[in-house]
Amino acid sequence: MINLFNTDNMEFMRQLPDKFYDLAIADPEQGKKEHGGIDRSKFVQQKNGTRIWVQDGNYKKKSWDYYPATNEYFDELMRISKHQIIWGEQYFDRYFGKGRIIWDKVNGKSHQFDCEIAYCSLNDRAELFRFMWAGMMQGKSIEEGHIAQGNKKLNEGRRHPTHKPSALYKWIFTHYKIPKDWKIFDPNLGSGSIGIACIHLGYNLDACEIDYEQYHIAKHWIEYEEKHINQQLNLLV
Repeated sequence: MINLFNTDNMEFMRQLPDKFYDLAIADPEQGKKEHGGIDRSKFVQQKNGTRIWVQDGNYKKKSWDYYPATNEYFDELMRISKHQIIWGEQYFDRYFGKGRIIWDKVNGKSHQFDCEIAYCSLNDRAELFRFMWAGMMQGKSIEEGHIAQGNKKLNEGRRHPTHKPSALYKWIFTHYKIPKDWKIFDPNLGSGSIGIACIHLGYNLDACEIDYEQYHIAKHWIEYEEKHINQQLNLLV
């Protein structure tokens, strides 16, 4: 079951008992000003030599990424969850622990960041996931993430300035063999891609999103995907 809450994550977490969730997967504010309002439309060079115009997502300018998440946020997150995966850990003035996930975005010569880093409490290793995520260039599959998806119509549409692909969350759940009965929590829902992964793999999720418009964007996507999967299951009956 996917439970979405259009609410402030701090208010939500303060009401919960200790260790209520088995795993919290968070992509908190990092103070990088990635809140939209910047036109990144540009020409992109394709492998065959042609140049195509890539239109920016035209995200509205918000106010949520001016400052990094506070220690109070992390204190609550650690209190209410047994395990944590926290993206952007290098931007916070806090030591979380030893485990790391490195998402190699296979950007090549792109101006975008080469990778993103998360703290992971599930073990003390640094583990790599390669999945292309550079403009219109997206990974073909979890197993062939370093190869570009040939049919751009199959690309996952971006719904948030810091949208992470649902394939990333699917890899986390399968690679770490997360038990299906674990309670999962996302305090910063954003695009909703973690919800898509949970639907496809059969996980329960609670998630918070304070922005009313973004909450409905994510909710619509998740409900659409749920309906599509149910229709497929009905055809098999």
